[in-house]
Amino acid sequence: MRHLTTLFLAALLSCGFYANAAFAQSTPAPLTIAAATNLADVIELLDASFVQQNPDAAVKVSTGSSGNFYAQIKNGAPFDVFISADMDFPRKLIAEGEAQADSLLLYAIGRLALWSTNPAVDVSRGLLCLTQPQVHKIAIANTETAPYGRAAKATLESTHLWKPLQGELVTGETISQAAQFVQTGNADVGFVAYSTLKSPRLAGVGQFWLVPLSVHPPLEQGAVITQHGENNPLSAKYLAFLKSAGAQAIFGQYGYSMASAVQH
Repeated sequence: MRHLTTLFLAALLSCGFYANAAFAQSTPAPLTIAAATNLADVIELLDASFVQQNPDAAVKVSTGSSGNFYAQIKNGAPFDVFISADMDFPRKLIAEGEAQADSLLLYAIGRLALWSTNPAVDVSRGLLCLTQPQVHKIAIANTETAPYGRAAKATLESTHLWKPLQGELVTGETISQAAQFVQTGNADVGFVAYSTLKSPRLAGVGQFWLVPLSVHPPLEQGAVITQHGENNPLSAKYLAFLKSAGAQAIFGQYGYSMASAVQH
């Protein structure tokens, strides 16, 4: 009897093991995404649309500076897809064997804006407003790790304001932090992502001036599948989704230019 009981329990455990194994095989691994902070407001809409089209998909997103994500992925961070604010960091990962070359995607073109919530600052004057006596602090994103910070630096250099304004610059680690400096009054004016100002939480807050495209390199934004994401089928599906008309329409709502408008 004891022998039969042991066999019965073993059979139950075996059935449980195979049931759990079958369940694990039927449940797809979540898609892990590293996204630049200029996408913080738009990424939720994108993910909701993607999951609606792929009901079995689970998406986990982290936002941060493109340069920091590049370094993390290079050092083994388990992200499947990297959505950068530029094309340079994804290309570096490809060159270093950390991402798939054939997956590189130009998904949108960003815009840089000069923004202030201080009524005494007249941003309609464009870059000239930075020289107003009431401007003491100018927010900018990190020029090494944040592509929007590099674009802001290029803008100031093109107008010979970079060196004269050094003492007034306050640097945020990301473009979102630069916007926080302006929103909280810790900066009188700042260079921010136009997409941030198109979000429902900030639409109509303060005044902004769109920086002309002619004064800095285009903010071409790229996505790539990492080596970690190579075996996750959701990786390729997500990049294909970013090219879709629905995703491009969402980008358009947040002030991005369509990637299809750029000819290479």
